[in-house]
Amino acid sequence: MNRRRFLKGLGACIALPAMGSLLPTRLFAAAAAAQLATTATGAPLRTAFVMFPNGAIPAHWWPAGGLTDFALQGTLAPLEAMRSHIQVLGGLEQANANAGNDGGGDHARGNAVFLTGVRINKSATDVRAGVSIDQAIAKEVGHLTRFPSLELTCDLNRKSADCDSGYSCAYQYNISWQSPTTPMTPENNPRLVFERLFGAGEHGHRAENALRRMQERRSVLDSVMDDAKRMQGRLDFSDREKLDQYLTGIRDIEVRIEKAEKFGAGPDPVVATPTGIPATHFEYVQLMYDMMLLAFQTDSTRVATFVLGHDGDNRSFGEIGITEGHHDLSHHQNNAERVAKVAQIDRWYVEQFTKFLAKMDQVKDVDGNTLLHNSRILYGSGNADGNRHTHENLPLILAGGGGGLLHGGRYVDHGSKPLSNLFLDLADQAGVTSLERFGDSTGRLGNT
Repeated sequence: MNRRRFLKGLGACIALPAMGSLLPTRLFAAAAAAQLATTATGAPLRTAFVMFPNGAIPAHWWPAGGLTDFALQGTLAPLEAMRSHIQVLGGLEQANANAGNDGGGDHARGNAVFLTGVRINKSATDVRAGVSIDQAIAKEVGHLTRFPSLELTCDLNRKSADCDSGYSCAYQYNISWQSPTTPMTPENNPRLVFERLFGAGEHGHRAENALRRMQERRSVLDSVMDDAKRMQGRLDFSDREKLDQYLTGIRDIEVRIEKAEKFGAGPDPVVATPTGIPATHFEYVQLMYDMMLLAFQTDSTRVATFVLGHDGDNRSFGEIGITEGHHDLSHHQNNAERVAKVAQIDRWYVEQFTKFLAKMDQVKDVDGNTLLHNSRILYGSGNADGNRHTHENLPLILAGGGGGLLHGGRYVDHGSKPLSNLFLDLADQAGVTSLERFGDSTGRLGNT
């Protein structure tokens, strides 16, 4: 095997998917003792960020009334049944998503700044954003579960080329960023999500299949390492540096395998493996919500993001009688008919979110509380008014009880403060002590 073919094959090995899931119940006590991503009862504390595209119609979004006597109307009316479990958050903004001197590109900025709070570099090739809050939390608590985080989408996966006025597609299709230059590409196929979490095959055989894949991967890695050792002495300095980069990736895979082995046999839900992307968008969105619920229920991860659609998404909604594209409609120029259609789409997304919350509220957790009680789910958009491309007073819902740390049934107007201030609070609640500041934060938000 010559050097070029060897390196090419080694790159393919590094691209192998993550290991099958293994239940980490033995870590509950250790995590509770360390106060990391757990509630006061020791149950896992889950955190999710769900983003919907193209902002909202403000007049249809915001409740009428005050702190606790507010009335959910229009877009948010479907959430009435979950009223005690949600907070409507007003007055939060992402100032670094504003145009400044960068001109057009609000959709790319709305996406990439949503969870990072930093101004992104306007380029189709020199991609630089910031670490997102989900990954900042996962960095501290991810070792407690089989997967540090889970990234989902009902959209395409694009990381290259110009997608919005000179901004890379990496910005517009990713809200989760492991580093300023590394987006966490979300998975859009529910079957692959399920098999990553629980293994392939039918119920009763998934753990065995996952073990077989682990053994096969170990065999491949051992073979690769043997080849690398034989080649090391025949390479010049430049090639040894390249080889070392590949071996760093190999070692990373070995660490993941060792972690999977440490957690032991994984969960095997008594549900059928999804066949792939469903035919209707309604089924698609609900199935991906179900994947996130299963991941939390089995403690496969405690951190997740879900992109319902990238900002600028021009999907039509024939299922509810809307044939025009969502993005086109969002530039309604105050045309009453177009405004009504956008509000109908906004409400449809809220209806799907409400169904997810209701399912979370029906699942009992390890401490006897519900999964929803022991979770924090931020639902919102990186754009406020899609017609004007604003990023102040973002449409946001904070759902869940946070294990008793959050106070639902409220409409709180925070004035004009960075969304990043809320992120600091969420990090604190998860036991993350390393964040003094985050993005453009000016302090903790409080009053959640």
